[in-house]
Amino acid sequence: MRRFGLALLVGAGLAGGLLSGAAQAAQCGGDFNGFVAAMSREAAAGGISQSVISQALGGVQQDQAVLNFDRRQRGTFRKSFEQYVATRVGAGRIKGGQAMLQRHAALLSRIEKQFGVPPQILVAIWGLETDFGKGDMGKLPVFRVLATMAHDCRRTELFQTELLAALRIVQRGDLRLSDMIGAYAGEIGQTQFLPSSYIKYGVDYDGNGHVDLRHSVPDVLASTANLLRTNGWKAGADYHPGSANFDAMREWNRSEIYRRTIGYFADKLVGR
Repeated sequence: MRRFGLALLVGAGLAGGLLSGAAQAAQCGGDFNGFVAAMSREAAAGGISQSVISQALGGVQQDQAVLNFDRRQRGTFRKSFEQYVATRVGAGRIKGGQAMLQRHAALLSRIEKQFGVPPQILVAIWGLETDFGKGDMGKLPVFRVLATMAHDCRRTELFQTELLAALRIVQRGDLRLSDMIGAYAGEIGQTQFLPSSYIKYGVDYDGNGHVDLRHSVPDVLASTANLLRTNGWKAGADYHPGSANFDAMREWNRSEIYRRTIGYFADKLVGR
C-alpha cells in the first residue's frame, strides 16, 4: 500500500529544519531546469555537498507519468472495509506473516520492550506495504519523482521538503544513490517511508552506523515502531477504532479503512 499523499503532513513539520540556510522556497512551475537549479542552490545552502547534488539532480527530467498518477489517486479508499480487507489479507499473507513473527521473534521482542509496539502490528504493516520486503518497493528514481512533484505547484512546499530530505539521506550515507528507488511519491524501503519520515523517525537498529530501510530488517522494524511511539502509541493498549493507538496510526496512514486493515491483519497473525 503506497501512502501517497497521506504521510506528507510529516514534511510540513520538517520544512524549517531541512530548508534552513535557504533564502526562500524555489518557485514552482515555469522552466523545469531553472527550478532544479534553484533547488540545488537551496540544498547547498542547507549543507548538502555539491557532489551529492550533482549526482542526484544532474540531468534529472520531469516525469509526466508521475503527475498523471498523482491526479488519479483521489478516492483510493472508496471500497468498504470488508471489500478492501478481502483484497489485502488472505490466507497466504497471514501464513507469511506468522512465519515472520517466528523468524524475527527475538528482534521483535527487543523492539517491543524499547518502543512498546507489539510484533503483530509491525509485521502487519510490513506485510501490507511490501509483502515483508519481498514485494514491490517501487521502481521509480526518487529524485526524478520528487523533483517532478516539487515543480508542480499544488503541493510544492511539501515536496520541496521531501526532495531536500532525500538528498540528506544520501549525504548521511544511509543509502547509495542507486538505492534511491521508490514509489510515486518518493516512498522508500520495506515499509515505504517518505524521505522526511526517514530522517525524522529512522533508527540505526543494527548498529552499522547507517539507517537502511531498504535492506536492514532491524532498521525497518525499529524505525516503524519509532514512528508509532513518537506519535502517541501506548504500550499494551488496544489498537482498534476509538483507541489512542488507532489514532497514533494516523501518522502512518490517515485512512480509517487502512488502519482498520492493519488491526485486522495483526489480530489474524496472533489467532484472534
